[in-house]
Amino acid sequence: MENSNNPQNELNTDNQPEKVEIFNSIRVFLHGVLDIKKDTDKEGTIEDIKDNISMKGHTAWVLVFSILIASIGLNVSSSAVVIGAMLISPLMGPILGVGLSIGINDIDTLKRSLINLVVMIVLSLITSFLFFLIPLFRNETPELLARTAPDVRDVFIAISGGLALILALSRRSKQTNTIAGVAIATALMPPLCTAGYGLAVGNLSYFFGAMFLFSINTIFIALATFVIVKFLDFPMLKYINSIKRKRIARLASSVALIVFAGSIYLFFNLYQENRFKQNAQDLINDIKESGISIIDEESDNINYSEKSVKIYVYGNKLSADEIEKWKLKLPEYGLDDATLLIHQGSDDSDLRHEVNNLMDLYAQNQKIISSRDESIKEKEEKIKILESELSKYYSSQIPFIQISEEAKANYSGLKQISYGKIIETNFKKTDTITIFNTKWHDSVPTSKEQKVLLKKWLKIRLNQNNIIVN
Repeated sequence: MENSNNPQNELNTDNQPEKVEIFNSIRVFLHGVLDIKKDTDKEGTIEDIKDNISMKGHTAWVLVFSILIASIGLNVSSSAVVIGAMLISPLMGPILGVGLSIGINDIDTLKRSLINLVVMIVLSLITSFLFFLIPLFRNETPELLARTAPDVRDVFIAISGGLALILALSRRSKQTNTIAGVAIATALMPPLCTAGYGLAVGNLSYFFGAMFLFSINTIFIALATFVIVKFLDFPMLKYINSIKRKRIARLASSVALIVFAGSIYLFFNLYQENRFKQNAQDLINDIKESGISIIDEESDNINYSEKSVKIYVYGNKLSADEIEKWKLKLPEYGLDDATLLIHQGSDDSDLRHEVNNLMDLYAQNQKIISSRDESIKEKEEKIKILESELSKYYSSQIPFIQISEEAKANYSGLKQISYGKIIETNFKKTDTITIFNTKWHDSVPTSKEQKVLLKKWLKIRLNQNNIIVN
């Protein structure tokens, strides 16, 4: 009885309704934020998807030209060009049609979607094959090589892209930016172009790897569409014949189950392959950190199908005990069933010593060259100063030979002329004065007037005021 009157119990009882109210408020808020069933246009979505399934006429030519643009972008390794091609590509139509038709038991739409999907793939492969058949465009660019094998992250991109796309389409107000973004993110076109490239150059591993990547994107986009169609309770197609309806429903369910099981299988295999490659790379990184030098690191050295990790060691040879030590560590990296293959040549310590000597000699030469560069730089600066001083000197000089010839032509009584410069000061300022000394023929009675005229001419000719003519 005493416990029932405990103030603490009364406090807990009073707080209980408040906690429930807060929880309900949060639940209502989250439901409002995450609810996708509201504002869904089911009939409009079905109609839009069905309208974009066909790969005939204008749509077929748009597909051909977009594949051609994407192939050019891959050939020149231009992401911008590839993105532009993906924006105008109609590849999504048949894939969404497959997911929708399975979700609403529409067998006719399923057949139509599959037929157009095949047409789409064939048109794309033919276009890219013909483009890359030209010898000028057969370079293996990084953009092409990046699409020759799938990655587990491609699965997540395809699932997320498919979910975002069908959700954007199912709204009454379509979000075109979302649709365009999904077209870029899922990247359906580059794998098809790469597959065409593989056929053109006769590399079937490129072809099958790219088609595998395309298949994964296609399956998971269709699967995401199916899931959202079911979640949003899209209206099932009704048949007058109940037996036919049940048969079609059973067929659609079987197809959905097969696709789902195949998707899970693909995802699991990709996950295992990525996990194996990551664990193998961790092992290689730890081997390098232990001081062992490794060369020729390529992706092919980690082989998931053969469960092997191959490394090439240079420098000091590893002993049998060291090799065995690393092999025993394989289970620590999750590589229990893997084989570690270590390839190493003969002991090249003498060669490494020579290389170190050459590196030291190179460093010394670099220091000498650096000091010489500093010396040359200083001399160049001195030369620039001297050139500047010379330029000032020559600019202040008078072309005496030319001036004397002109003076003789202008003043026929001039017998001799000489010039010099004097520097005078009155202890307040210092001036440089140009002095011309002249001698005139005795037959010239007015030599003083001639000197005045000569002085005026020299001032104008030389553009100087401090001139004296004697």
